[in-house]
This record gives sequence, C-alpha cells and structure tokens, in this order.
Amino acid sequence: MPDLSTWPFERLQGLTAGTNDWSQLESVRVVAQQHAYDSNRSYDARRRWAELSLLANRRMLHRGVEGSTRELRQEFALRTWVIEYLGPDDDNSAWSPDALGADTLATLRLSPLDAAASAGNWIELPIEQIRELRRYKNLTAHLERLVGHLRPGPTRDLLLLWIETRELLP
Repeated sequence: MPDLSTWPFERLQGLTAGTNDWSQLESVRVVAQQHAYDSNRSYDARRRWAELSLLANRRMLHRGVEGSTRELRQEFALRTWVIEYLGPDDDNSAWSPDALGADTLATLRLSPLDAAASAGNWIELPIEQIRELRRYKNLTAHLERLVGHLRPGPTRDLLLLWIETRELLP
C-alpha cells in the first residue's frame, strides 16, 4: 500500500468513497486524523480532515466487521476531541455534544444501574457478559471530557451516572 500521508485531501476522499477495503479505510482514517490534529493547519482544514477521518471510520463500522466497538470508540473519541479543541457545532450532529451523548447512550443496552450490579461480581460472570461490560467501559471512555460540554438535562444526568459506573467495570 502506498504512503497515504502525502496524498492530498481530494485523493484520500476519493479513495474513501471508492473502497470497501478495511485496511485502506483504516489508513485513510489515521492519516486524516493526524491532519486534523495538526495545529499548523487552519481551523476549517482541520474540521475537513476530521470529517474525512470520521467518514472512513464510519465506512469501516458499517461494513459489519468484527471490532465494531473499536470503530465506535474511535468515533466517539474523535468527535469529543473536535468538540473540545475545534468547538461544538449544533448544526452538524457529528460535532454536537448533545448528539454525541445520545449516540453514546444508543450503544449501551444496559442501564448504568444494571451494569454496576453486574460489575459487582464480574469475576463470576460468563465470559460473554464480562466482554459486554468491557465493551461498555470502552464505549464510555470519552464521557469525562464530553460531559462538560452537554446542556443540563436527562442525557447529561444519565451520562454522569455512566461516568460513575465506568469506574466499577472490569
């Protein structure tokens, strides 16, 4: 595979739109994310690169490959980073703190109370349930950084409970 770090935005965008190859999409995601993090770039350029990274990540996620927790965690982390460092944008759901909070909750089947109860004796649980608790821990890793950007309300309150619950998860 060629070194994608030297490719211009438009060429990487075309590759993202035209491939279903997981490793190519992952390479685009990483390169685009590196450009988004580059403080020597303009604000608008950094947002565009972040959007491309998010698009590549979502194309990997929607392929239904094993590891969807990984892609979701990457999406949540990137979206949180953009909100923190480039600012929220309520007109774009990708960069809206409230939309990210709702998207996070949509990935969690258990309530924080149920997850905390299961975590209390996690060592005795079947491996599938332990994996599910680990999945929740991974999918809530960004919440401490996100919660300060959320408006008061039920979503924020529930995510605050998840922050407390996360400490109990294996």
